[in-house]
Amino acid sequence: MKKLKVVTTEDVLLTLCNSVTNVLSKATTSEIKYSAMVQKINKTCLKPDIGCFVLFDGGFSGLVVINFTADAAMEIYRNYMLHMGIPESELAQQHTADEVGNVMGELMNQMVGYFTGVIGKELQTSLTQNQPKMLALNKQVLISIDTNLDRPQARRVTFTTAKNNIFYLELAMDKTEFIKLHEFETEDDVDPDDLIEQAATQKKAEQEPKDVAQTIDQDLLDELGI
Repeated sequence: MKKLKVVTTEDVLLTLCNSVTNVLSKATTSEIKYSAMVQKINKTCLKPDIGCFVLFDGGFSGLVVINFTADAAMEIYRNYMLHMGIPESELAQQHTADEVGNVMGELMNQMVGYFTGVIGKELQTSLTQNQPKMLALNKQVLISIDTNLDRPQARRVTFTTAKNNIFYLELAMDKTEFIKLHEFETEDDVDPDDLIEQAATQKKAEQEPKDVAQTIDQDLLDELGI
């Protein structure tokens, strides 16, 4: 009798880790690695210096949390913005800047979107996600996230940037198994480059109206001799 393939929480976590490294490596043109060891934890938390989280639902439910140190967040933010063609002189200097939080949220959205796309094809299920939420936290603040899962399982994995800065990924999901009854063909995975290109196009479109408005304002001032 043929042995059935079983997909567990660790398999889902591995897909999530690969999604994070694929998207961030392409977005920042730098190496992102994750530890070979995974830690079982009792609950997920937002921790300093920047905590981001996304809920997903559908075939199964769960929560993805990424906690960035200030150095890791600034390295990823800086590399991403430079890759997008933004001049270094225009970059934020502090991890508490709104722009840094917006960029980390944008990348979080791409990472989880890539993950839900891949896992949906591999497990032949459907997942949807909400908009990422992020907070800049000080050293005294920990925020526990209630997932409302029936039988939650939580895991934590350590990631390292090219400059050896650290951030942590936490996954909480229902305790569940997917059993492969027969072979099937999966569609091609979403290319992280496509996600990054879409984000760049959107950012450029948002920037153009501002540039036009600034030109119009300057023309008006010139006409008035100011």
